[in-house]
Formats: sequence, C-alpha cells, structure tokens
Amino acid sequence: MIHVSTTCDSLETAQMLARAALEMRLAACANIVPGVVSLFHWQGGIAEEAEVAATFKTPEAKRDALVALIAELHPYDLPVITWETVGCKPEAERWCQEEAGGSSV
Repeated sequence: MIHVSTTCDSLETAQMLARAALEMRLAACANIVPGVVSLFHWQGGIAEEAEVAATFKTPEAKRDALVALIAELHPYDLPVITWETVGCKPEAERWCQEEAGGSSV
C-alpha cells in the first residue's frame, strides 16, 4: 500500500478529488484534514496559506493513474503530489487491493 498526498485550497476541492479517485477505483480510501497551515517558498518570497490535506490509500500499481487524475483536476498551477510506501497488516493490504480495483495480495 502507498499513500499519495497533496494539499488543496478548500475542503470542496479535496472532496472532489477524493470522490473522483474513489469512483474510478484509483484509491481505496481518502483522508481529508482541514485546517492545515502551509508556509512555502513561492515566486521569490515566503507565502503562508490555509490549506486542506488529502491522503489517498492505494496500491502501488494505481499510483501513476491516481497522480495523473489529481494533477488533471487540481486547481493549483503546481500541485505538489507526493507518495510513500507504508507498512500495514496483510488484511489492510488486501482491502486496499480489492477496493482500488486491483487483484488481491
């Protein structure tokens, strides 16, 4: 299982991305966390924005398609999309594979 993460400008954007990924079976689950404060370098200065974090649980085999979907639908000029492999119990791995439309482990 991997986690694919991004930040969004609003709860509505995060929910739209989550629903699209779930409907296309590119993720088994999406966790949305409002109230994130992000500070970052942007256009020669340091910016600070209120954002919403979104993390998608998905099999590694779905990563490229999920990242492409997020990039296509995301309203940011440069959405930062990251992913990492996570450890989990075999039952959770099977659930993720089954719900994201992949084959069972």
